[in-house]
Amino acid sequence: MEVTTIYFYIPKQVTLLDLAGVLEVFKEAKSLGLPYQLEFISSTPTIISSSGLALSSVMHFSKTNPKENDMVFISGFSSGHIPKIEEDSAFFDWLAFANAQQTTIASICNGAFILAKSGLLDFKECTTHWKLIEKFTKDFPLLKVQSNVLFTKADNLYTSAGIVTGIDLALFLIEDRHGKEVATTIAKELVVYKRRQGSDQQESVYLQNRNHRDEKIHTVQDWIIYNLEKTSTIDFLADLVHIGPRNLTRIFKKQTGITIAEYRTKLRIEKAKSLLAHSDYKVESIAHLCGYKTSKQLRVVLETHLQELPMEIKKNRLS
Repeated sequence: MEVTTIYFYIPKQVTLLDLAGVLEVFKEAKSLGLPYQLEFISSTPTIISSSGLALSSVMHFSKTNPKENDMVFISGFSSGHIPKIEEDSAFFDWLAFANAQQTTIASICNGAFILAKSGLLDFKECTTHWKLIEKFTKDFPLLKVQSNVLFTKADNLYTSAGIVTGIDLALFLIEDRHGKEVATTIAKELVVYKRRQGSDQQESVYLQNRNHRDEKIHTVQDWIIYNLEKTSTIDFLADLVHIGPRNLTRIFKKQTGITIAEYRTKLRIEKAKSLLAHSDYKVESIAHLCGYKTSKQLRVVLETHLQELPMEIKKNRLS
């Protein structure tokens, strides 16, 4: 089996977790016997990370020869260093060479700024951390910047939104090359609870509608999250926090922007999507775990609230 070299490009002020997250995925892949060789490259032999830790004896990128089967990951770095990106034309020429070989090239978080500066992302869909989307779009007007997605794919070029999404992207690439079972095995080893797709939102549904300080409403939201399979009345939820049902209904909508029923449905849909994509449960069991009496009821909810479901789910799970 042909050996695949994974090149981890380490910029100045690198964010260690951006590097380590993806690295651990491929280290686990290697421990399973997959033919991966891990190389660390940079423009300088010593790099001071954003946390102050020095990384030394790093190979210069010019000493490598990436091939079609190889991968290049550009790690993210301190956001304050964005105006000081120092990669020169030699590095961008190296990236262009790798791209011409159809090497897989991926950025983690604001590593997309380096990739964009090379010109390779021009007129291509891409993303970065949600806090930097506006600046990314302004600095590189030729890009097709996607907001609120975890990662993007444009031919052999990939971009991801942040630290953990780098892990999501790495697992996606593993699955693409070696199958779902291998990717799932690695995810379990890393205790990655839920493998996410590139189109998933950057902000977890479990964190949405919680930008308020009302502890009683947080308590109700927590109960719903951990008891999605249960049926609960407004009276029951109101008793949890010792306020009247009508008052709870009013305060919940005021603090979250949606009704209790809408909030519960959002969570149930997210749980259903995850179980349909990443579990072996039968559809009927998934419906019950999400609080629906029948699989037909679940299908109706998904068709009503989702514009598009992944084709794999439609074909293999809901047909």
